[in-house]
Amino acid sequence: MSAGTLDKNTTIDLRKKHVGPSCKIFFSHDPIKIVRAKGQYMYDEKGQRYLDCINNVAHVGHCHPDVVKAGAQQMEQLNTNSRFLHDNLVLYAQKLQATLPSKLSVCYFVNSGSEANDLALRLAWQYTGHKDIITLENAYHGHVSSLIDISPYKFHQLSDAEHNPSVHVAPSPDVYRGKYRADHPDPATAYADEVKNIIEKVDKKGGKIAAFIAESLQSCGGQVIPPVGYFQQVAKHVREAGGVFIADEVQVGFGRVGSHFWAFQLQGDDFVPDIVTMGKPIGNGHPMSCVVTTTEVAEAFMSTGMEYFNTFGGNPVSCAIGLAVLDVIVKDDLQGNAVRVGRYLVSQLEKQKEKHSLIGDIRGCGLFVGVELVRDRVKLTPAAAEAQEVIYKLKEQHILLSADGPHRNVLKFKPPMCFSAEDVDEVVQKIDHILTEGRRLRPEQSTRSSTHQTRQTRQDMKPPVRKHI
Repeated sequence: MSAGTLDKNTTIDLRKKHVGPSCKIFFSHDPIKIVRAKGQYMYDEKGQRYLDCINNVAHVGHCHPDVVKAGAQQMEQLNTNSRFLHDNLVLYAQKLQATLPSKLSVCYFVNSGSEANDLALRLAWQYTGHKDIITLENAYHGHVSSLIDISPYKFHQLSDAEHNPSVHVAPSPDVYRGKYRADHPDPATAYADEVKNIIEKVDKKGGKIAAFIAESLQSCGGQVIPPVGYFQQVAKHVREAGGVFIADEVQVGFGRVGSHFWAFQLQGDDFVPDIVTMGKPIGNGHPMSCVVTTTEVAEAFMSTGMEYFNTFGGNPVSCAIGLAVLDVIVKDDLQGNAVRVGRYLVSQLEKQKEKHSLIGDIRGCGLFVGVELVRDRVKLTPAAAEAQEVIYKLKEQHILLSADGPHRNVLKFKPPMCFSAEDVDEVVQKIDHILTEGRRLRPEQSTRSSTHQTRQTRQDMKPPVRKHI
């Protein structure tokens, strides 16, 4: 029996029988069986179309014909171990590096974001000779053992005895809900000083910092946009302690923020990480990823004498697909689309914030936007149940959205980069309807004005586009 011919209930039964029970699926009480997709749309076994607002893996659009063609043509010719010479590997490395600051010039190709972040830790440990890692509150960096240790999003459920003593957690630079908020005179410095304090405490105990690792924009942590200047100051403190700065771009790279190709560049031209990791959008759904670092770090890694290779990382098919993704981003002006449509999305959501007190904050850049729902705009009481209600009601209306953050109360927009202004209108109108109906069924939320205003990064402070693009 070929794939895709089973009825939905049989698929569910076989999954329960043969797939690990920890492997969760979307909308678990009534899951969707997706059989095909195109652009920003997904289709179930009955042909019902769903608007995809969450799939940052299908970066340039589901099943983009240029990407599919590139992979198929290369598969017809050759796919083999990357220890053989092949032009695709070096041409892709060259083209990928051209999107980065010149200091970041050496690539290691691997197969997933988790594998990339695991390798980044190995590079940092070898280069510095140190062991301790600083990560951020609510961070998520991957599912392998070394990354669970540095992912509070996952390990916060463990007891103190189970925590890795070499891992230290700094406050998330969240200026809406965090320790230092938008009304603070200098939140970037305040949050960076928290990292400095950790470094000093580690030093007093005889430890040494190998690396600070952070998602350039925290995704699972609630679509958090760090204040400009934060990374520069953190990097200064970390480097003075002999460590390196790792920027995790697995969720937010490849032009998603619109104004820049990499989200770390939102901090300013004077900030360059020592190591950058990438995955998810790099292959538009094809399993590939990469670590890019400096010559100095790469040479230190080589000095161990331990040979490093990766059987599938950088194989000819993966690199052909990667090259096609880079070409499509330019050809289809997807960065420009992210700026225009992202700005329009924020402007339309702002109108909903004026109508619905349940919306406490809207934050984002390009096609990376979060809507935080709260029951009280002053106390910031998380509206987690309401967020779940919104995403399930949207699903009933054939729109796929998710909620995340430490309280699961942040609606997350990370759609394919071909998302349109018409798509914005569709989803925002339905959110408006859901919130309006919900307000009729529960007590009125606090209508006090929030002192915490919508924040976008420095590059997105232009007047929003309020028309279809």
